Amino acid sequence: MALSGLPAKTGLLLGLCVLWLCCASTAGEASCKLKAKFNLNGYKNVEKKKVVIGGMFAVHNRLISSDSNTSSVPVSSGCEWFNFRTFRWTQTMLFAINEINERNDLLPNTDLGYVIYDSCFTISKAVEGTLTYLTGQDEAVPNYRCGNGAPLAALVGAGGCDLSIATARILGLYYFPQVSYSSSCSVLESRFQYPTFLRTIPSDEHQSVAMAQLVLRFGWTWVGTIASDDDYGKYGIKRFKEVVEEAGVCISFSEVLPKFTSPESIQRIVRTVTESTAKIVVVFSSDVDLSPLIGELVRNNVTNRTWIASESWVTSALVASQPDIHSVLGGTLGFAIQRAEIPGLQEHLLKIDPYQDALTEEFWETAFNCTLSYSKALRNTRSLRASREAGNGTGSQASVRGTPDGLCSGKEKLQSLSSTYSDVSQLRLTYNVYKAVYAVAYALHNLEYCMPGKGPFQGGSCANISNFEPWQLMYYLKNLRFNVPHTGEEIFFNDGEVTGFYEILNWQRNSDGSVKYSHIGFYNSTAPAGEKLTIDNTSIIWNNDVLQTPRSVCSERCQPGTRMGIRQGEPVCCFDCIPCADGEISNTTDARGCIQCEEDYWSNANRDACVAKTIEFLDFGEALGITLIAIAVFGALLTVVVVVVFLMYLNTPLVQVNDPLLSFTLLLGLVITFLCSIVFLGEPRPWSCMTSQVALAVGFAIVLSSLMGKSALLMLRARAVKAAKAAAKAAKEAAAASEQSPDTTVIAPAPPPKNDIDPIKPSQQRIMMIICTLIQAVACTVWLILLPPHPVKNTAAQNIKIILECDPGNIIFICSVFGYDVLLALIAFMFAFVARKLEDHFSEGKCVTFGMLVFFIVWISFVPAYLSTRGKFMVAVQIFAILASSFGLLMCIFLPKCYVLLVKPERNKEEMMITRPKLRDSKTTGASASSASLSTEANGNGTTISTVSVDD
Repeated sequence: MALSGLPAKTGLLLGLCVLWLCCASTAGEASCKLKAKFNLNGYKNVEKKKVVIGGMFAVHNRLISSDSNTSSVPVSSGCEWFNFRTFRWTQTMLFAINEINERNDLLPNTDLGYVIYDSCFTISKAVEGTLTYLTGQDEAVPNYRCGNGAPLAALVGAGGCDLSIATARILGLYYFPQVSYSSSCSVLESRFQYPTFLRTIPSDEHQSVAMAQLVLRFGWTWVGTIASDDDYGKYGIKRFKEVVEEAGVCISFSEVLPKFTSPESIQRIVRTVTESTAKIVVVFSSDVDLSPLIGELVRNNVTNRTWIASESWVTSALVASQPDIHSVLGGTLGFAIQRAEIPGLQEHLLKIDPYQDALTEEFWETAFNCTLSYSKALRNTRSLRASREAGNGTGSQASVRGTPDGLCSGKEKLQSLSSTYSDVSQLRLTYNVYKAVYAVAYALHNLEYCMPGKGPFQGGSCANISNFEPWQLMYYLKNLRFNVPHTGEEIFFNDGEVTGFYEILNWQRNSDGSVKYSHIGFYNSTAPAGEKLTIDNTSIIWNNDVLQTPRSVCSERCQPGTRMGIRQGEPVCCFDCIPCADGEISNTTDARGCIQCEEDYWSNANRDACVAKTIEFLDFGEALGITLIAIAVFGALLTVVVVVVFLMYLNTPLVQVNDPLLSFTLLLGLVITFLCSIVFLGEPRPWSCMTSQVALAVGFAIVLSSLMGKSALLMLRARAVKAAKAAAKAAKEAAAASEQSPDTTVIAPAPPPKNDIDPIKPSQQRIMMIICTLIQAVACTVWLILLPPHPVKNTAAQNIKIILECDPGNIIFICSVFGYDVLLALIAFMFAFVARKLEDHFSEGKCVTFGMLVFFIVWISFVPAYLSTRGKFMVAVQIFAILASSFGLLMCIFLPKCYVLLVKPERNKEEMMITRPKLRDSKTTGASASSASLSTEANGNGTTISTVSVDD
């Protein structure tokens, strides 16, 4: 029953009691009469007793079903399903009271009596017993104490949490002490609602936290929970969930055991346990409520689960004695309250008189499966005989005149039974009952031996042991401190509570196949944080007799390098492990997110650490760098060789044909371009970035402006040759016309005067080259002053590398500088292209044209290659383009000249350098012929000047 229903039910019962007719006076004596009868079983001994202690135990497990629509006097239902364990607790209270009465040091002048009722594990019976106990008669009269017997001291009980809550609400109205031995639910901690409730069992607040710490200790993050449908189960599992969920543990399923056996509900819970992937199941329940579920689990062979048991069933024989239990519950871990040995208890249990009272008779008959009633045994025998005769059965028949079948003799030996009742190996709740009785006794002892004038009450007064009020005893209970006999344990109540100390037990198998409760650790709520839970992992034997700790997770833990990706609509413990992206890491297990590496760092292969990025540049010492240096040096040396050859043949016509100084500046520019490519290698520095770019721009400016000067002269010569050819063609046509008209006198045109076809002088060529080079030099100077090239770390091109490269500083400047070189190249190419058909034995115009074509092809190919590469290979492509274009110009322009100078010196003559038009073969007739002759004159500087003359 839920807590919310308790006030209503209790109020209903009290309301019914108000209807009872009570206190009718007759002959000066008060008498009380009840409209209904309570059916209570138990023990009672109040005659000639000084003080009476009450007790409440669930000797039976449930009420007998009855028809509520009755025409007779209503009597409350009886009880069934006798419980040997709780009957032992009842006998323990009797044993403790007898032991106290026999002592001389504790209440020596006070003989304790007792009134003990069976609560039948139901609230209604607990309330009936409480009202009857308060009234002092077998018929309960609310608010009245009928009779003048011994004063009532306290109630020991009433068993389960629901029962204690119901009784505590009633007893609290009268400030009547209640000392519980098994009601551990945390709701009873409220002194506002339950002002007189005390207990010798720790609150479930400690047990729930201890269970949670156990789950966290073994790293289980995916667990199922089962709780009984009462305050014990609900509040216990609720607190457990709060602690574990705060620590990141998820609940796979949460089931509630029905208070009354329901096969459908039990089967549904078994299916839930079977279908769940959780390997850990936490159970907060009493053994009575759990027993049907365990039986169903055994029948369905539900194994491979580890069960976490609450103290209420961890050592219960009702659960542990079920057949084949070890296959299901083997390896169970559970929390048990403190265990103790009580000398003399077993002897007391074994020597009880079966005819003492109704409860003992029922125990005896249930234990030995017989009856103590002769008439009942006789009826059973006659019934059996009749059934055999009706069925034509054969076999021995019991004589009616002899001893009937199934009759107990009353002399059976309890020692021969292997039952929970006589098992004193696990006295835990039994020990709590023992402590509760002694707590009341010591409080009464302190009350009886109060020193007048030094008492705790008004004016230093003391209470009278023969006539005290419940609230006076409550004072002594709250301030009690004593040592339990035989064990020496110190007991005191901290606002009604005791410290939370639990043994941790592991269900292991005995040699005979029975359950062995092995001690593997303990939990102490008073220990410092981090030291409360102590477990010896090596001594644990898990389910199926394995030593390896089971795993219970919805998803495996995410290792470093991954992050947790929550699955939509599922608990947070169910997730996917997603690898961190490039450049991100996670260095912890079950990381919620990945960490971005700093700019100069990158994630390693496992993505669990940031490592420094590889710094990349084209180094001098690597193979590619050495190869490029060798090629550049070779090109520069080859250029120097050409310079030497030209110096050796400086005065020859071939060298002098087109301004040798421009040839030397051209070679100088090529040397610069070859050598500046080396500066591109190595780690970029501010000086190297500026030097490489500027040297390249200026070097090519020298080369291209020199070529432009040479090509300009060649172009003018080509135009002169073209003009000469046109004049020759006109003369030829005039001569032909005169031959066809003999009568006509044709006056031949006068030969044109000799024309100087080299209008640009060498000095003009040199000025042109110097001006074009200076323009580039000035532009580069402005570039270096305003926004010079500088080294940068390129982290965007490649994720795992830092590319050290030169930043041009400003895209406008670099485009302007190298665009100017492209302009010079285009002008030089156009000049050379015009002069490509200029005929002489050297064909310099063709060489320059072809060289410029190589230059353009190289740089046009360079652009896509440069854009498609990264890092040091980009620098290599740039150097290769510089070297290829330089080699192309060197080979195309100077190789033919060197070939003539060194291999064909006979062609190095002045007449071979004469520029002449290419004339077609023509027929000459009779008296007239046209001829063209080329003559050369040397100007004052020794430069050959070509002239064209046409003769008749």
